[in-house]
Amino acid sequence: MNEGNKITIIDLNTLFTSTAKLSELDSYIQKARELAGEGNEVVLTGAAPVWLYLKIAHALHEKVRKLIYRSPVTGDLVIFDHSPY
Repeated sequence: MNEGNKITIIDLNTLFTSTAKLSELDSYIQKARELAGEGNEVVLTGAAPVWLYLKIAHALHEKVRKLIYRSPVTGDLVIFDHSPY
């Protein structure tokens, strides 16, 4: 943890059952925003379609301090970091 902020891991696979559906996108975004909290460091991971990763990342942009993508293949990749340090 940095500067006393909480690290939250969001497994996108837990936002839907079976197959992610565009018609449910608003509910996925709402749930991810609730899980992320305010000003935290957030890690997105899990088996999910690319469009869901992109929409969630966009929805969290002004809500979280730092966003990381985690994959067994790539490891951790920083998507954005708004920390002044």
